[in-house]
Amino acid sequence: MRISTNMVYELGVSGLQQRQQDQIHLQQQISSGRRVMTPADDPIAAAAALNVKQSQALNAQYKTNGDVAKSQLSLEESALSDLTALLQDAHTLAVNAGDPTLTNVDRAALATELDGRYQELLGLANRGDGNGRFLFSGYQGATQPFSETSPGVVAYSGDAGQRVAQIGPVRMIAVNDSGNAVFGDIRNGNGAFAAAAAGANAGTGIIDSSVLSDPSKWNTAANAKDFSIRFFSSGGAVTYDIVDNVNNVSMLTGVAPAAGPYLRTFTPGTPISFATQAPPDTNATPFDFGASVTISGAPAGGDSVSVQASTSQDMFATLHSLITALKTGTNATPASNAQYQNAVNTALTELDNGLNNVLKTRASVGARLKEVDTAQSSADDVDQQYEQTLSGLQDLDYTKAISDLSQQQIYLQAAQQSFLKITKLNLFDLL
Repeated sequence: MRISTNMVYELGVSGLQQRQQDQIHLQQQISSGRRVMTPADDPIAAAAALNVKQSQALNAQYKTNGDVAKSQLSLEESALSDLTALLQDAHTLAVNAGDPTLTNVDRAALATELDGRYQELLGLANRGDGNGRFLFSGYQGATQPFSETSPGVVAYSGDAGQRVAQIGPVRMIAVNDSGNAVFGDIRNGNGAFAAAAAGANAGTGIIDSSVLSDPSKWNTAANAKDFSIRFFSSGGAVTYDIVDNVNNVSMLTGVAPAAGPYLRTFTPGTPISFATQAPPDTNATPFDFGASVTISGAPAGGDSVSVQASTSQDMFATLHSLITALKTGTNATPASNAQYQNAVNTALTELDNGLNNVLKTRASVGARLKEVDTAQSSADDVDQQYEQTLSGLQDLDYTKAISDLSQQQIYLQAAQQSFLKITKLNLFDLL
């Protein structure tokens, strides 16, 4: 094949340019510290690095989500802390309200103070996060969750949802709790049943305690969960009956309830058991619902105490009932004093239930905060692993690169010298 002079020059210049490009590429690698500048440098490593970077970006987003979750949960924890303090103050005031030496003027003063706590409670329930969203409205972040429709009656406009944040590849965490779960869905009584004295009672009976000794017995299908303890008094002796209100039958006799005297004798401070006692019970079908109610004082004939399955009661109704009892006060009669004390005792029980519910929620929030911290710590560890993987795929071996650069310089010098010699070749030099 004949090689023209023009081709010699073109091939020589191309070789020199290639050597210069190789040298410049090495210089760029050294200045950037990266071995893989473009996918052409190492297609497999470039593809692997792209996957790692995508995973790294997701990991960074998880950490960002974790920061948002911590911020939201910290705001809720702050609100719950304030709510705990409020309920504790209200409980203290309720204890003070039970002091028998108080006058109605004193009780009215306590009611005024509790009115302030009530308004504070409403404000806490509607607390926002500073970004136009409410803490306790469920999914409905922009909707004010609570509004008072009438004194003591507060409507919930949110929902039962919990907003969530993804803090890991397979972990979603709730960043709020619904207002109904915190403020409203609180079981009254002991959580299984609630005992309440009838408002028309004329005696001095005061409900001291309601005890559930065996939940499985209370929840049996045979239990109507709606009873009345009816009292009869004659000649100083007080007897009582337990009536199933759903089936209109005496649990002690097994037949329709009748006027007293009844089979069981009432003893103040002795538990009234919701289980067969034979004697004196004559019911042919024994029963045992694993519950008891203790009453002190002296119920009058015709007095009654209801025992019904627990229902949900919100904190607003609890506080309002206590405020109403304080404003009503007593007329200094034994029966009026007993009614007042029963109202205070009920409020104390419901405030305890509300406080326990808040403490349970706070424990859940604390657990979620800890989980976010753990997830972010794990994300930091994973991020370090990603950095190490990327370093292995992309980072430059400076020792090898500098050696290669020196080698390329030699190649370039050799190419330059050989090109000069070749271009000087001339047939006329041989004549």
